[in-house]
Amino acid sequence: MVSELQVGVITQPHGVRGEVKVFPTTDDAGRFRKLKKVILDDGRERRELEIESVKFFKQLVILKFKGLDSINDVEKYRQAGLYVTRDNAVRLQKDEYFIADLIGMAVVTEDGEAFGRIRDVLVTGANDVYAVSREDGSEVLLPAIRECVKKIDMEQGRITVHIMDGLL
Repeated sequence: MVSELQVGVITQPHGVRGEVKVFPTTDDAGRFRKLKKVILDDGRERRELEIESVKFFKQLVILKFKGLDSINDVEKYRQAGLYVTRDNAVRLQKDEYFIADLIGMAVVTEDGEAFGRIRDVLVTGANDVYAVSREDGSEVLLPAIRECVKKIDMEQGRITVHIMDGLL
């Protein structure tokens, strides 16, 4: 399991006073209201930033970080990821999982046969869809519904699935 979870990506500066526009990568953008700190990672630098203010504009979150007070301070952080530690992550309900934890998990059939590995999770309107990479290089899309996904065992790193008629 990963120790940090991505909650957003800085897209660009907003104004000249150090605010940035953030594309949220979390289900609930409103969670930024409760966040006090995030970890910024731009590939060259990692640093913890304290959130000074939060606003919302269309599908974006506008953040102001303490100590970054001009456009020059934040311009270099375009496309930088914003992360939180698991301690600051949202609490999950029963049968909810972080996508980052599902990526790479082994997928097996009800008969115990190896089927593949989770390569990606596609978020759709109705239900999530697991993109499973097979040994032969092919990919199968499995709907994340009770009829198909029988058990998710985080400790074993394995998802047991029922292959419904017509899926293959």
